[in-house]
Amino acid sequence: MTPFRSIAAYCPPGVSAFGLGVIAEVFGAKTLPGTPTFEIALCSDRPGAVTSDIGVPITVEHGLDALAAADLVIACPWSGFRSPPTADAVSTLQTAHHRGALIAGPCVGAFLLAEAGLLDRRRATTHWRFAATFAARYPRVRMTPDVLYVDEGQVVTGAGAMAGVDMCLHLLRREHGSAIANTIARDLVAPPHRHGGQAQYLAFPAVPATDDRLADVLAWATAHLDTALSVDTLADRAMCSRRSFYRWFKTTTGTTPHAWLRTQRLNRAEELLETTDLTVDHIAHRVGYASATAMREQFTLRRGVSPHAYRRTFRGSCQEASHADGTMPHA
Repeated sequence: MTPFRSIAAYCPPGVSAFGLGVIAEVFGAKTLPGTPTFEIALCSDRPGAVTSDIGVPITVEHGLDALAAADLVIACPWSGFRSPPTADAVSTLQTAHHRGALIAGPCVGAFLLAEAGLLDRRRATTHWRFAATFAARYPRVRMTPDVLYVDEGQVVTGAGAMAGVDMCLHLLRREHGSAIANTIARDLVAPPHRHGGQAQYLAFPAVPATDDRLADVLAWATAHLDTALSVDTLADRAMCSRRSFYRWFKTTTGTTPHAWLRTQRLNRAEELLETTDLTVDHIAHRVGYASATAMREQFTLRRGVSPHAYRRTFRGSCQEASHADGTMPHA
């Protein structure tokens, strides 16, 4: 399927102003060098003024016909999610799904997807505060309350608030490639990739603002992916014991040092596959794998395709979205 370009955001009364802001920032008006232009349509059951969850009126220019025709349909979070959505909205969402559109439900937008039956026998997530309500209302859905987002192929759900950014960047990375997603994330000053299985919230506060040690360690590790990096190496860099560093890292980031390093290596490998002509062997050594075979195994396991197949898919996409003078977006 061709990567999405047209996006329809469903905006019922009480639509989340923050949720709309996320869509606008990730896919919206400003076009960055090397990124595609997306067409965004705000849709409701009837075009006109819709009052957002903060009381600000929003002009919605499109009805449900635009939602039915879009490549990507996003069911925005809305304050009235505890009540059933309109029958027309449910029917239109089902039509878009049957046509093959990609359907996403960040935060309590997942309630609309479940109401339409699109999540039956699938995993899904929503904001952790409403996970129990969701699970009770939709027992056929496999609620996964403690993750950032869940990708079930044609249907993707996300957790609350900032996890909507993670979900949208994940969709960009999945459909348009790593280089484009990273360019937009960089402009947003957002992490380019937090994997969906990362915890929604952390039980303890993050590193104090006055202590930049962990940030410095992560920046150093990212710049030295081509070297052998172990937990002991990172702990020594942070000037603390292995056990203390491991606990500190997990509490602060929601993931383990090993998982974080694996993600950074695969992300960097994706960028190099898209933006350079380096061989897989060369890329493997540059991102810290002992051999091309080891990288191929991890890449195929985590990304679902081989490095060569990934390059064939996304190299063309990246070139299509490059500058008119032929330059490529930088990794």
